[in-house]
Amino acid sequence: MWRLPGVRAALRGVRTAVERRSRTEAASETSVGAMERAVVRCVPSEPKLSLSFALADGSHKNMQRDQSEPLGRALSRIATNALKGHAKVAAAKKSRKNRPNAGSGVACAGPGPEPAAACEPVVKLYYREEAVAEDVLNVDAWQDGAVLQIGDVKYKVERNPPAFTELQLPRYIMAGFPVCPKLGVEFGDPTGSLFRWYKETKPRAAEPEGGGPSSSSPSSPSPGWTETGVDERVYTPSNADIGLRLKLHCTPGNGQRFGPSRELESVCPVEAGPGTCTFDHRHLYTKKVTDDALIRTVSYNILADTYAQTEFSRTVLYPYCAPYALELDYRQNLIQKELTGYNADLICLQEVDRCVFTDSLMPALEAFGLEGVFRIKQHEGLATFYRKSKFSLLSQHDIAFHEALQSDPLHKELLEKLALYPSAQERVLQRSSVVQVSVLQSTKDSSKKICVANTHLYWHPKGNLVYKGTKERVH
Repeated sequence: MWRLPGVRAALRGVRTAVERRSRTEAASETSVGAMERAVVRCVPSEPKLSLSFALADGSHKNMQRDQSEPLGRALSRIATNALKGHAKVAAAKKSRKNRPNAGSGVACAGPGPEPAAACEPVVKLYYREEAVAEDVLNVDAWQDGAVLQIGDVKYKVERNPPAFTELQLPRYIMAGFPVCPKLGVEFGDPTGSLFRWYKETKPRAAEPEGGGPSSSSPSSPSPGWTETGVDERVYTPSNADIGLRLKLHCTPGNGQRFGPSRELESVCPVEAGPGTCTFDHRHLYTKKVTDDALIRTVSYNILADTYAQTEFSRTVLYPYCAPYALELDYRQNLIQKELTGYNADLICLQEVDRCVFTDSLMPALEAFGLEGVFRIKQHEGLATFYRKSKFSLLSQHDIAFHEALQSDPLHKELLEKLALYPSAQERVLQRSSVVQVSVLQSTKDSSKKICVANTHLYWHPKGNLVYKGTKERVH
């Protein structure tokens, strides 16, 4: 009996990627191996580890076990689960055997001898072809490359392989606009992951009413999929994709190995875009990222959804906009395409909804090499993005104007002037304006640093004094 001494890093079977296509083929070959896969997630900061595998009956098991628990208890629990799965399969077979004939109402077969009761399968864990002792703790026992045997089925143990913690496609997809999935990767990163896009084949013509089953009936075949030829994280649908749904097959990776693949389909089909936009002409001048000696900066108030959906906005501020053009899902597509098309090094955004930052801007701009930070005010906030190949974030400072005015000695004179006008002072101190300060360092020359201040100043036709006071504090 072999006893495993302590936790060991056993990340073997590393495959080197030369080209994306060859990496995809290598990942496909891994998934077709003769041995099943048992995925173990074990993090030192957490008391439990998770174990995921599929039993021979087709059921998928996700187990949570204490890291300090002896291996024997975990193996016993696996054996119990396997026995329950076998019993369910046997019961289902017996039920089908005794089911009455649909035409005659007579049972298909008479009573027969009961099947022998199944015994618990032998469950063992092996490492380097030697059985791991059952008193070894789970944290030490479940090593990468070990083999779990349940009856006659063997599973290759993969400890902490790259895995998606979040994977989501946008709800609204338009032709001509980039589709960027929202990703969360554990033990890996998006740049080391594999992506392959598919589009739905043309659906069959719908049957005339009353002339047959509808396309959504249970008897209808599942939709077919065809490859788009795109194996990047971002896919831009064409007009030929209008009316078709998209599917993304993705495999998480870290540059050394790959984890379990996942697939997801878009909820809605691709819709027609608005055609040529005004920013398409501006993009003609920003086709490439600037050289290291130059910095291209973009600042944009993207209009928070909370302000776009008011009656005042629809009837007074933007009466020229069709209702659909003010919808958030529609506007997000335009905002993503416009911002990514500028190939900017710094992007300062105002009136950013938190959900827009996390679900839309972050995945879209990250796919184009930008990292972002966010500062919420009340209903919306500020977002600053910087190009990761040019800058690294040294520090971030969020300053609330009303707090700085009262606590910072630099603003003592301004506060004394405002005190002469109590109503104006009250309005200034009630404002939620903030400034988001990001200190960045050049990735090429650590002696070069830049301070980026992003803010959204209060303005109102009848509030000029408030605006001037806020502006003076910024300067």
